[in-house]
Amino acid sequence: FNSTHGTHACLLSKPRDNWPPIHLNIATTHHTTLFSRHAQGSISGGGDPSSSHPMPKLSCRSLVRCCLGPPREGEAGDAMDGVKLKVTSRYVIVKNDIFELTLSNPDGIVTGVRYNGVDNLMEILNKEDNRGYWDIVWNPPGQRTGIFDVIKGTEFRIIHHDENQAEVSFTRSWDPSQEGKAVPLIIDKRFIVLRGSSGFYTYGIYEHKEGWPGFGIGETRVAFKLRKDKFHYMAMADNRQRIMPMPDDRLPPRGQQLAYPEAVLLVDPINPKLRGEVDDKYQYSCEDRYNSVHGWVSSDPPIGFWQITPSDEFRTGGPLKQNLTSHVGPTMLAMFLSAHYAGDDLSPKFTNGEYWKKVHGPVFMYLNSSQDGSDPSLLWEDAKVQVMMEKQSWPYDFALSEDFQKTEQRGRISGRLLVRDRYIIEDEDLYAASAYVGLALPGEAGSWQRECKGYQFWCQADADGSFYIKNIVTGNYNLYAWVPGFIGDYRFDATLTISSGDDIYLGDLVFEPPRDGPTMWEIGIPDRSAAEFYVPDPNPNYVNRLFINHPDRFRQYGLWERYAELYPDRDLVYTIGESNYSTDWFYAQVTR
Repeated sequence: FNSTHGTHACLLSKPRDNWPPIHLNIATTHHTTLFSRHAQGSISGGGDPSSSHPMPKLSCRSLVRCCLGPPREGEAGDAMDGVKLKVTSRYVIVKNDIFELTLSNPDGIVTGVRYNGVDNLMEILNKEDNRGYWDIVWNPPGQRTGIFDVIKGTEFRIIHHDENQAEVSFTRSWDPSQEGKAVPLIIDKRFIVLRGSSGFYTYGIYEHKEGWPGFGIGETRVAFKLRKDKFHYMAMADNRQRIMPMPDDRLPPRGQQLAYPEAVLLVDPINPKLRGEVDDKYQYSCEDRYNSVHGWVSSDPPIGFWQITPSDEFRTGGPLKQNLTSHVGPTMLAMFLSAHYAGDDLSPKFTNGEYWKKVHGPVFMYLNSSQDGSDPSLLWEDAKVQVMMEKQSWPYDFALSEDFQKTEQRGRISGRLLVRDRYIIEDEDLYAASAYVGLALPGEAGSWQRECKGYQFWCQADADGSFYIKNIVTGNYNLYAWVPGFIGDYRFDATLTISSGDDIYLGDLVFEPPRDGPTMWEIGIPDRSAAEFYVPDPNPNYVNRLFINHPDRFRQYGLWERYAELYPDRDLVYTIGESNYSTDWFYAQVTR
């Protein structure tokens, strides 16, 4: 595989005689890199669903040095020290020969990340418990206002440590004396460092015991706050990356708050090139189906700090659910559950005594560096390659919690989805090309959009409607689908029980879209997107220049006010056969 900027070769081992050698050309590689596992996979980089390329399966555990810069002085180029673990009364320090991770003891807060000559990549101006942390927003029954809680452990354990791997645990339990004061969950936060791996993994196991009081969750995530004096460039897609404002720019008098606190007009930013722009963290939201990697780049020294999500199975709301990514801070989020863009429907509510357990993650915090600080795209392209390697290694075989199922413990399902619409073709079925097919907890058709307690597993069907979903956590599911170009939701009638090792073939399934007769007229395309409709230009006083002439220009601030300006006296009138929905149908239904 040749990366777009490759100049140095990485060798992939050839464990079988009939496999040809493969070379990776990566710009910043200074050492031979050895990978040991091969299979077919793909990478979808930068949020672009069209950028998939066949790739060999690469083992992230075998990664030695790739885009990590030159060896330290006095260090042999091919040396690779084992993982070291040091525990003190206040800190747990885990390191390999590439970086060092410092966690507070027993809280389990990321207080420091040492890498590439920088003592700490986390924001040293913040208190230690406001740097890298898990948090949850919860509410007792009957209380609508959420309680924000940074999850701090009370018990530290070493799960495993040898020269190849360290996994540590920070657990917080609950007892009846805390009712109404603390979320009734056992939360076990895990952190993993592997030998030769440029970054660390984190995951959490949440458990609500039988007999414990009810509660609701509005949000849970991992947040990382990086040094504002170094990280100024943010990237989350090939076409969504830029120099960002400083957090100081959002405060008066440099910034002026707009209609809501998150939106700020940059009146006198530190970087004068940003003057007059709007900054709003919601402009950098992303649908989960495209949200695999985002992060920040420092130019001095050239370092990337990336949050990689290798699987969507633990996220809620399905592939179309939008979540926050990175925003001014510099802040980087791994969102597991949120009510953003959906409201209370996506806030799980647990009844008194209801048992629940779920693993969130693992997600990977990836570090890379280059010799050229003038081009952050080098580190972005390398991060996309790392995404491919993480996805091909999923589910990770090194995560040691018994609650995180490995490949052999999971199941697979396949089949083909057809569409039966006699008003289009009378005597044959259509292929459900590019249909989204997924498994979620049992419910009615379309309920996957509001499902927020279990796991979900999705794929996109081939041109002939064939689908294959692998690595499914054991349990009971319904199979759901929707087909671009057709209205309605499909649900397979039977409940599917997935057991370890299952490989279930469902054969041909038929979706009959709801209709009462032939189509007389239609406005737009039934694909669960408003991209084809008219999106106006923003008020020139409130522009984010990134989104000028951009496919996501609907994210510009204040577009909802443009409707009343365009139609000051009455709502729009759309004439069938004369009007054009790309110019005459406003993309959102808003009030005037």
